[in-house]
Amino acid sequence: MSKTTEKADEIDEGIEKEIKEKRTGLRQFFKDLLNMYDGMMSYQEIDDMMQENTVIHGPNMWILMLAALIASIGLNLNSTAVIIGAMLISPLMSGIMTMGYSLAVRDLRLLRRALLRFGTQVVISLVSSTIYFLISPLDSPTAEMIARTSPTIWDVLIALFGGIAGAIGNTREKKSNVIPGVAIATALMPPLCTAGYGLATMQATFFFGALYLFLINTLFISLSTMIVMMLLRVPYHRNVSDKQQKKINRAVAAITVVVAVPSIFFGASTVISSVMDKNISSFLSEEFVFSGTSVVQSSADKSAKTVSVSLVGTPISDDVIAMLEQEMPKYGLDGYKLIVTQNKMITPTEDNSDKITIALQENRIDELEQILSRCEEEITGLQTENSELKDTVDYTALSEKAAKIFTELENVRCGVISDSEKQYTLLIGYSSRELSDSDCEHIKSWLAAETGSDDCELLIKYIAPETAEAATSDAAGTLEATSESEE
Repeated sequence: MSKTTEKADEIDEGIEKEIKEKRTGLRQFFKDLLNMYDGMMSYQEIDDMMQENTVIHGPNMWILMLAALIASIGLNLNSTAVIIGAMLISPLMSGIMTMGYSLAVRDLRLLRRALLRFGTQVVISLVSSTIYFLISPLDSPTAEMIARTSPTIWDVLIALFGGIAGAIGNTREKKSNVIPGVAIATALMPPLCTAGYGLATMQATFFFGALYLFLINTLFISLSTMIVMMLLRVPYHRNVSDKQQKKINRAVAAITVVVAVPSIFFGASTVISSVMDKNISSFLSEEFVFSGTSVVQSSADKSAKTVSVSLVGTPISDDVIAMLEQEMPKYGLDGYKLIVTQNKMITPTEDNSDKITIALQENRIDELEQILSRCEEEITGLQTENSELKDTVDYTALSEKAAKIFTELENVRCGVISDSEKQYTLLIGYSSRELSDSDCEHIKSWLAAETGSDDCELLIKYIAPETAEAATSDAAGTLEATSESEE
């Protein structure tokens, strides 16, 4: 074998070795990235912790009772912060995880003890919350209560994913904020206290709806804990035979399906309702666009398939309403009926009071704009008419009229003169007496009113009676000069 061949073989071997090392490093990276055993407690430590969770301690029960009271107060006052505090205080989570652990290690005795402790906790929480709501003067349901009476498939997923995170975090040697986060996300205490409110007020909707949400959270946190323990390969306690285990598995599967199916139905209803709300909103925002008309209130009855709209402003015709109803199928509103109310008394609510105020203001602004537009048109017409009057003034007749009105004037002449800037209306004459400033202003005002001119000037000379005849010829010459300059 030549040296060149040996060198090529060495290069190939080096490249192959480098590729293998890179592949090994990449696999190790993802293995470390997804390693669930990192920082895990020993199996014995996990078992000891779960065994401890089945013991009923007096302090824990007191803490549980106080957490139930705090959660009830938070629900009663509709305070999210107080409810979150009660979630963090509540020790319900440990018992639920122990039930899932007992299923994973096949230990029925541990399961029974966990169920006993958890059942005791549920009874204490229910009794505490029921007593509180019986004596509380606030008996109206709040938004926080109502929100916990209609669980959906999303609540199932939250409980499942939260339970997985909680099981992983609870089996680490170094504890983190995972458990408090799971307690807040899955919300065990608030639905239980809402069920207590239903008992206290004898409202089945609140009792069964909230209890169903609590059951979903309990079951799926327990199942997710069981899954995590099986993935961690926690050793079996083996006090259950294979035949018994199969029965348990079938029972768990059946319970899971029975609990999950209603939530899927409620979830689908929520999605459908959300889609319809979006379609109705799109229909209103895109089709109800009219000048001088605003939508101040709208509602939809999905069971009766009606959309009601209240308008303020310029009324729209019945033909337009019929056309709008024909457009509804384009927005997924097939079979829906449109009900339009126009300019009728609407009871303001927290949601529509601002809309009503804005709509009324916009309508008033439109009315004022129309009035202003009409006024501007009238002003323009008057200006045009005034301009036309200026061009058609009979100055000969005006001179005679001035002589009759102002008897002290003689040889009155009227006309128009202009300079480099503008035109002036000029009145020339003689006065048999000296005119005061007020007399001159009075004559100017009359001249402006008669001619419509903004600029009027007077050229009036006082002459004694004996010189009036001589002044006549001068006035005639002045008027002729004025006419020539005008031309």
